[in-house]
Amino acid sequence: MRKVSEIVEFCQELCEDLTFAAAREWKDAEPGRKVVGYMPVYVPRELIHAGGMLPLGILGGGDNLEVIHGDAYYQSYICRIPRSTVELAVTKRLDFVDGMLFPSICDVIRNLSGMWKMMFPEVYTRYFDVPQNYKDEIGGNYYEHELMELKQGLEGVCGRKIGDDDLRRSIAVYNENRRLVNAVYDFRTREPWKAPSWEVYLLIRAGMVLPVEAHSQLIEEYLAAAEAEDRPMRDNCRIILQGSFCEQPPLNLIKSIELAGCYIVDDDYMLVTRWLLEDVPSDGDPIRNLAQAFIKHSTETAAKYEPDGARKGKYLVDAVRTRAAEGVIFAAPSFCDPALAGRNIRRHHQTVG
Repeated sequence: MRKVSEIVEFCQELCEDLTFAAAREWKDAEPGRKVVGYMPVYVPRELIHAGGMLPLGILGGGDNLEVIHGDAYYQSYICRIPRSTVELAVTKRLDFVDGMLFPSICDVIRNLSGMWKMMFPEVYTRYFDVPQNYKDEIGGNYYEHELMELKQGLEGVCGRKIGDDDLRRSIAVYNENRRLVNAVYDFRTREPWKAPSWEVYLLIRAGMVLPVEAHSQLIEEYLAAAEAEDRPMRDNCRIILQGSFCEQPPLNLIKSIELAGCYIVDDDYMLVTRWLLEDVPSDGDPIRNLAQAFIKHSTETAAKYEPDGARKGKYLVDAVRTRAAEGVIFAAPSFCDPALAGRNIRRHHQTVG
């Protein structure tokens, strides 16, 4: 069994590799393999996986990429993720990607999907919208239709039909991955000194690049190794970090927060891995099951539209209690309307609640 340090080193190499060598190697291993990229925050990766394709999380270039070309596409005062993503594309670091999905997180990502269609007309590109009404007969029906359209588009990428049995198998695989991701978060809550947040961050981020089966195996390996690791417990403050659900923070920022005397016991990094709060049924109609999971069992964060905001505030307050947190840090990227709006809603909720 590998040591924690070896597992974390492997994950950090994946995180810092802006050529996406692991995904390229996966694609080149067998003729006909396809890779579909997606931007944060949530897309139904089960549909991509069911087509035999690799879902690839594109989280921008981080602080290791100098943005030159990307600055010509967006204003300099907005968050960096769209500009650095354009930089990745223009410099051919994403030239192996066969499709790109842009979820409806904000106007910036919406505009990026349009740019992508013009810049790379040969790549399947879709702006993936989600419902803003959570009634079955309205939002539920709409989302089922949206999922069906996405499935048809992905069938054009992989060159075959995606059957219900394919989807059911993929749903079961991702249910298992979410269970393991949640196990890591629960382990960190119980013993945060054994699972530093910068390690957990790298471990979960590895799932943006690796096949989901390999990522699940990696998490199991980390949990066993971290449990056996002898690490000192410190008298740190337990905090929750919120606001970085789209553009990810520099790794050194996460380390700095912990070095300053905080245990991060919950966060909203890479929400795609924890967006659905319950298992998706693997029997019955898989499209309907995925739609119902989003409508009825998805996380209440600033990244999701909610008419009155009350549920978002309650979700955060509940997380503070569940994780035994002593404080909350809101770390919103520059000009991030969803994160900034969510902060105000939650502050109001806590004030009146």
